Amino acid sequence: MLEARQIEKSYGALQVLKGVDLTINKGEIVSIVGSSGAGKSTLLHILGTLDTPDKGEVWLHGNRIDKLAGNALARFRNKNIGFIFQFHHLLPEFTALENVCIPGWIAGTKKAETEKKAAKLLKTLGLIDRLQNKPNQLSGGEQQRVAVARALINEPQIIMADEPTGNLDSANGRDLYKLFIELRDKFEQTFLIVTHNEELANMGDRVVVMKDGRIVQ
Repeated sequence: MLEARQIEKSYGALQVLKGVDLTINKGEIVSIVGSSGAGKSTLLHILGTLDTPDKGEVWLHGNRIDKLAGNALARFRNKNIGFIFQFHHLLPEFTALENVCIPGWIAGTKKAETEKKAAKLLKTLGLIDRLQNKPNQLSGGEQQRVAVARALINEPQIIMADEPTGNLDSANGRDLYKLFIELRDKFEQTFLIVTHNEELANMGDRVVVMKDGRIVQ
């Protein structure tokens, strides 16, 4: 479903990615691990169209996405890729429900339809009593679940998560991974996760190890 072919990326004289190949199948939970500076986040950002490779190709669901640009790229990304980051990136002035709705509204889905779907997702994630709470009224674990719901709202082909448990305690981190597994089982959702936590990474289907800009395992 997602395929990267010979991805290279440099920043000035520093070559961060050195010919990376990676294939991810639908319904897989794949974790990328490795030491700081191995190129994990850079690879994730390229696969998620947040950055572009110097060389190589990225294909998602039959579409070559590394060549997309402008409005076409924005539309494709909003519809097909969900993102979860370490620090949630929820908008503080909006409620949990509104934060989840934002990608749906950007996609042009009707307001009432989007709100109904967002409420259903938040209920599934155990937050039905938190719909009208703003981020500062939520715990760290609750904020991350809102971010998960936001990533799911447009039914993306894949969800990409960059250190999603980095701001959570160990119990909430395990709960988040269990949630990913439940979503994979229930919706056949695909996840690509960058993490330093090898214990949590091993809860998924496959672990990819990066070292010095290459996949070594």
